[in-house]
Amino acid sequence: MSKDPERPNVVLILADNLGWGELGCYGGGILRGAATPRIDAFAKEGLLLHNFNVESDCVPTRSALMTGRHPIRTGCLQSVPAGFPQGLTRWEKTLPEVLKANGYATAHFGKWHLGDIPGRYPSDRGFDEWYGIPRTTDESQFTSAVGFVADVVEMPYIMKGKAGTPSENVRIYDLEQRRLIDETLVEYSKDWLSRQVNEVKNPFFLYHPLVHLHFPTLPHLNFAGKTKHGDFSDSMAEMDFRVGQLLDHIDSLGIADNTVVIFASDNGPEFRPPYKGTAGPWSGTYHTAMEGSLRVPFIIRWPGHVPPGTTSNEIVHVTDIFSTIASITKSPLPNDRPFDGIDQTPLFNNPVEAKSPREGFLFYIKNELRAIKWRDWKLHYVWEPQVNKSSGKLESPYLFNTTRDPKEETDILAYNTWVAQPMIKLRTEFEKSLRNDPAPPDPLKSL
Repeated sequence: MSKDPERPNVVLILADNLGWGELGCYGGGILRGAATPRIDAFAKEGLLLHNFNVESDCVPTRSALMTGRHPIRTGCLQSVPAGFPQGLTRWEKTLPEVLKANGYATAHFGKWHLGDIPGRYPSDRGFDEWYGIPRTTDESQFTSAVGFVADVVEMPYIMKGKAGTPSENVRIYDLEQRRLIDETLVEYSKDWLSRQVNEVKNPFFLYHPLVHLHFPTLPHLNFAGKTKHGDFSDSMAEMDFRVGQLLDHIDSLGIADNTVVIFASDNGPEFRPPYKGTAGPWSGTYHTAMEGSLRVPFIIRWPGHVPPGTTSNEIVHVTDIFSTIASITKSPLPNDRPFDGIDQTPLFNNPVEAKSPREGFLFYIKNELRAIKWRDWKLHYVWEPQVNKSSGKLESPYLFNTTRDPKEETDILAYNTWVAQPMIKLRTEFEKSLRNDPAPPDPLKSL
């Protein structure tokens, strides 16, 4: 545990498919059937971002978070079934590897989704220990599916592992465990945090990727029926409670003053009934290039550094979190590869006056450039406002101003062709960088 303000502890809590409009502090809460008092109170203790942006899917976002590089560089383009090549290549340098080289203790309790074979588990990629699921929580439905045949698929397991030893199966991940897993993950994180404080003198990095609210969105039985608005709202109430448990434990250990705590989501809201979420004023869900896919919750608390009760609408991207945590912890980055993340520490320290050094980014789904976001503008090259409702590549792209038209309903490119200049410049510079840093080949295409 670190008491050195130059090397603070870091706790990163990542919700799964939590839309921008779900939490009370983002305009949801009781309007969505479940109050979120713990996260709402946490937001008042630090900085809440209105314009934090992620990738289109679980794997791309998590790879960007762990490497500070766009998935179009790393080849982590999509979620794929068990038994197929997936995850980060050994060449990629992960955030826990960077922190570990700087003397940090590291742990992962939750959903990984960046590799499911020896050499690619969390304990192989910089984490001292881990417990959770290697892939997606979709798989918890396998054993309950009508007609399920066990001998033709790799069974889903909850796993655990420690650095230097093989990871191992703990138990089958089924619908019963789906209801229990977030409770279990909190217990693992609390135990690990206690051990760092009582036994270890090093600063630490805890990565706690929740399973909620990913479908099937099923609450712990202690929360079933709690909101009287169904499983989704009950699960949101549980998620809020679990985050509160982690925050309370950090406070009880007396380490809050020198611990950076970040709460964010990996993707926009669920689109599958009956677990459909909401992005509030924005249109779309994950798997699209709409603002509802890009923008998700993000809150950071860092006492003495990040002013409490503040908000910002400056653009921040998920790759920036990698670079910012490296900067906060004084952890040097390798100089043999380009990083897409930008250090946002100045913005986080002074959100009222500071501006984000990021003006925009390119948004891909798999290998296809779908949109460019620049300042308050979004240029769509492919129009897919809802999942599987694509009209294909546009001969004339659609342009929207996301402040004046948050639902992205009225194309105004014909009246604002000037915007194409800075956007095409952004695209040209990024694509030039990609040519000098080609991604590994898509493993699915070589099968």
